Amino acid sequence: VQLVESGGGSAQPGGSLRLSCAASGRTFTNYFMGWFRQTPGKEREFVAGISWSGSSTLYADSVKGRFTISRDNAKNTVSLQMNSLNAEDAAVYYCAANTRGLTILSRGGFDYWGQGTQVTVSS
Repeated sequence: VQLVESGGGSAQPGGSLRLSCAASGRTFTNYFMGWFRQTPGKEREFVAGISWSGSSTLYADSVKGRFTISRDNAKNTVSLQMNSLNAEDAAVYYCAANTRGLTILSRGGFDYWGQGTQVTVSS
C-alpha cells in the first residue's frame, strides 16, 4: 500500500493543524492505520492509531485529549486533527499501516509508511 501525507505546516503554540494520509494500492480496510513522529536525533515515536473499522483508537499519553485520529474508508484516508499544539509536537509526522493490530502498530510494528510531512510549532 502506498501512503502519502499532507497537511503539515506551521502553527503557533495553542494552534491547530490537520494532517491527512491518502492510501492506495491495496484494500484500505485490511489495515490498521497510525501516525508516528520523529525529530532529529530521536527515535520515531508513536502518536495515534485506529482500527480498520474506526471503532478502536489508541493514543500516546503526550497527545491524549489534544489529538484525534479518524479514517474515511470510502475515501481511503486517515486524518490526524491536532489541537493545542506545543513546541514538543514539532516533528516530521509519518503515516503508517499494518495488518497485525493496534498494539503492534504502537510498538513500531508497521508494514508501510509514507514519506512524512513537517509540522512546525513556533510563535
